[in-house]
Amino acid sequence: MSSVPRVGLLTGGGDCPGLNAVIRAVSKSLILQHNAQIVGFEDGFEGLIKQKSRRLEYKDVSGILTLGGTILGTSNTANPFRYYGRGGADVSRSVLQYYHELGLDALVAIGGDGTMSILHQLQEIGLRCIGVPKTIDNDLMGTDRTFGFDTAVAIATEAIDRLHTTAQSHSRVMIIETMGRHAGWIALYAGVAGGADVILLPEIEYEIDEIVRVCRKREIGGQHFTIITVAEGARPAGGDTAMREGTDIGGNKRYGGIGHQLEDQLRGRIRSQLRTSILGHIQRGGTPTAFDRNLATAFGSYAAAMVASGQSGRMVTLHNNQLGSIALADVANKTRTVPLDSPMLAAALSVGTSVGAKDFDVRLPGDTNTRPIS
Repeated sequence: MSSVPRVGLLTGGGDCPGLNAVIRAVSKSLILQHNAQIVGFEDGFEGLIKQKSRRLEYKDVSGILTLGGTILGTSNTANPFRYYGRGGADVSRSVLQYYHELGLDALVAIGGDGTMSILHQLQEIGLRCIGVPKTIDNDLMGTDRTFGFDTAVAIATEAIDRLHTTAQSHSRVMIIETMGRHAGWIALYAGVAGGADVILLPEIEYEIDEIVRVCRKREIGGQHFTIITVAEGARPAGGDTAMREGTDIGGNKRYGGIGHQLEDQLRGRIRSQLRTSILGHIQRGGTPTAFDRNLATAFGSYAAAMVASGQSGRMVTLHNNQLGSIALADVANKTRTVPLDSPMLAAALSVGTSVGAKDFDVRLPGDTNTRPIS
């Protein structure tokens, strides 16, 4: 690194509680420990593409630890290798030129799978990059946790708690749709914490007859309500994932609608009234939990140390409660789904929670006992 390190910083992908905590940790650590200059890019990779950047002083990142969102802004459609603003053109070379014009020693990008995949490509054309894992979906490879996940689970759990009382009062089946495109981490953890009777995940195709069985059993047994938590990427056996009409500005299909689809499938087959609540972007907003603030701060300070030591092409990780890193090549274009031997999944099944599949059971490593759902 140069005598006065100069480091770029951006937040990519969707917003997430804890982004500002990372911005604060990266910036303060580099400024205090290495007298570095921090250049913040506005609106994610679009800041690199459209040359929107500004110097971040110490005072700019003070007092932002508890704030939701990101003071830099973000975008989940600005891919330098396929930029929608120019008809899908590859503008990565102009990004590389701007990086060098600014005299940057490294770029720290905070984001999810899409951001890490872009970082990997930028690393290959000559940018020195460090990634910090962010996503409420908790679906990044190589790390046990991403910040934002704990906050999203807390928000979803509170929603389930509130819907629980309505379900009991009106003898209803309440369907709560959470985020989680390819991975059911939020639905699983919030469903367990909220005492859901059925948890439907993208990793396990559900059978509508099994969900009907659970609802009817509860009706007959005197429990005149049922709580169903479903990840937006869940799908019926032999069927497709529910998608919204149209695409986003980047041309990507949009997930959502499985809750109402499930309601339609159940209507007329059970006695209880049905209601669906889609939590949507509420899971991504607001102030981060204490856990996420701590994790984001730890990730940010570790990323700063990686930059200072000359590392690049890697993402910060948390594994077995220890901070470390993994090559971006091992993260790019990969998704970490809920493993079928997950202890949390086993815990859900052991207390009688259904995952919507009649013949599903789970076996933990070294465990000789299967745990059927019935």
